Amino acid sequence: MNSRPSPFRPHVDAMTGYVPGEQPRDGEFIKLNTNENPYPPSPKVAEAISVALDGRLRRYPDPVGTAFRKAVAAHHGVDPAMILAGNGSDDLLTIITRAFVSPGDLIVYPTPSYILYRTLAELQAARFVEVPFADDWTLDPAKFALPDAKVAFLANPNSPSGTCLTPDVVATLAEAMPCPLVVDEAYGDYAETNCVGLVANHPNVIVTRTFSKGYGLAGLRIGYLIARPDVVAGLEKVKDSYNCDSLSLLGGEAAIVDQAYLMETRGKIVATRHRLTQAMRDLGYRVPDSSANFVWCEGSPPAKEVYEALKAKGVLVRLMRYPGREAGLRITVGTDREIDQLIASMGEVVG
Repeated sequence: MNSRPSPFRPHVDAMTGYVPGEQPRDGEFIKLNTNENPYPPSPKVAEAISVALDGRLRRYPDPVGTAFRKAVAAHHGVDPAMILAGNGSDDLLTIITRAFVSPGDLIVYPTPSYILYRTLAELQAARFVEVPFADDWTLDPAKFALPDAKVAFLANPNSPSGTCLTPDVVATLAEAMPCPLVVDEAYGDYAETNCVGLVANHPNVIVTRTFSKGYGLAGLRIGYLIARPDVVAGLEKVKDSYNCDSLSLLGGEAAIVDQAYLMETRGKIVATRHRLTQAMRDLGYRVPDSSANFVWCEGSPPAKEVYEALKAKGVLVRLMRYPGREAGLRITVGTDREIDQLIASMGEVVG
């Protein structure tokens, strides 16, 4: 039988591809594996979306999301020309990579961190360097600021650790970088600080945000970035013509305006996070202080065995492996009831 050569580009054939967390279709699970918000979005989101459920859906959405950009800009106190809307922050990371990186160029990012960064590099047939975090989850600018890098990604707060570098530290990294520094603040709504203010004085800083975590809109797919107007104008050339649909733009606009609701749900999650952190430490895990809506657990008891035992009990957490490190468990902060069940199950598994 004659075999035909693969039609894919060689580097695509060689890729593993990004593997998301499990999304179970059958059975009842307490789902603490993909960092979804355990609380529903602001009621104002449904109200805003319902307005568009009429004849207007036959028309294309605003290609740049003008009203959405204005709402986001007002929230952050920046010019709307500094905002670019995206189909979640992953879309924005893809746009950035396509805009700045050619085949063979270099991308730099820390490790362990968001595994999508490697996938983006591989899709672009780019080289990549993974710079290890120090034991205290800090980065050495001398090792991170590689002279031939075309773009650098920095998840802050970081995943899977939940740790966060201060804006002063990020500013030092930006000043040392020869290229755009993308500060991926997917979990920024749970942190005490953010790097949006760095954009004003650091032309190479781009901050990306998503509504999937803090605003509870993972299923709607909406995010944005903040950068200098000339950077946004360049990135607009690369994005899909209509990369955000009308419902997502309306939902995102309504959510960011309702900051009181965000603060209410954020307060619940932060309080539960403290309790979960202490419980996992009491069970013998090393758990860094988290600025996100999850905690990272390394050390004994063995992660793989615990993951499998929890899954058998109907509790899903994320088992994560990084080269040169032991496997760890990343556990999303759920409701108090969900975390009570997790802690009880952990006691049965490890106790």
